[in-house]
Amino acid sequence: MSDSVALLLKELKLPAFVRHYQSLWDTAVEKSWSHTDYLAALCEYELSDRYQRRTQKWIREARLATSKTFTALDNSSLSRPNQAVLAKLQQDTDWAHNADNVLLIGPSGTGKTHIANALGHRLVEQGVRCKLFPAIALVQLLQQAKRDLDLMTAVTRLDKYRVIIIDDIGYVKKTDAETHVLFEFIAHRYESGSLIITANQPFSEWDQIFPDSMMTVAAVDRLIHHATIIELEGESYRKQHQLAQAKSSKSKST
Repeated sequence: MSDSVALLLKELKLPAFVRHYQSLWDTAVEKSWSHTDYLAALCEYELSDRYQRRTQKWIREARLATSKTFTALDNSSLSRPNQAVLAKLQQDTDWAHNADNVLLIGPSGTGKTHIANALGHRLVEQGVRCKLFPAIALVQLLQQAKRDLDLMTAVTRLDKYRVIIIDDIGYVKKTDAETHVLFEFIAHRYESGSLIITANQPFSEWDQIFPDSMMTVAAVDRLIHHATIIELEGESYRKQHQLAQAKSSKSKST
């Protein structure tokens, strides 16, 4: 009988039921559970299992760095206002459902990419699908689609992600071909999907990205209209780490 039940549960695609229905039945008998209690416990296992599998799949799909989470982030280097803003973004993900943006601006090595990845992890944990692109890779994808006369299809295909993370937007080359597809993408996402963008340059220097001032103003205007802007300052984490290593090596040799 148990074999036939297991086969039926496999057909119904209930793997957690298959793994736990016998052991839980023993517990149910021992503790005098009702049939409803037993079924509810099995459903809890199944839901937990599905959540774990979905989360792992979406993190792989999003191409998030597994080590760049909020747990691994050194908050001590962040200002208190930035810590408070990040805490709010973690606790309340309504901004992603409302197509609001998060813009991380600051010098290289100050933690922008780490924070962007950490926000991605948090979103996936909350059931929000996202995907990270280095800015150059995204532009290359869009350029190829445009050459194939399929740009709108490619852009629309990315709509399945509530949040797109564009890392290092400042590395996009200032050419008509690259910046036009990037601008079209930003315009398409405006008020329909969220963007998390990291940039080394302040907005006043974004004319280095777009070919003319009108396009720069239009792009920035769309991005900041519904946005949380986090400005990061301080010395590069990588430089601090190198200095700490050098200091440690020196102290060991003396």
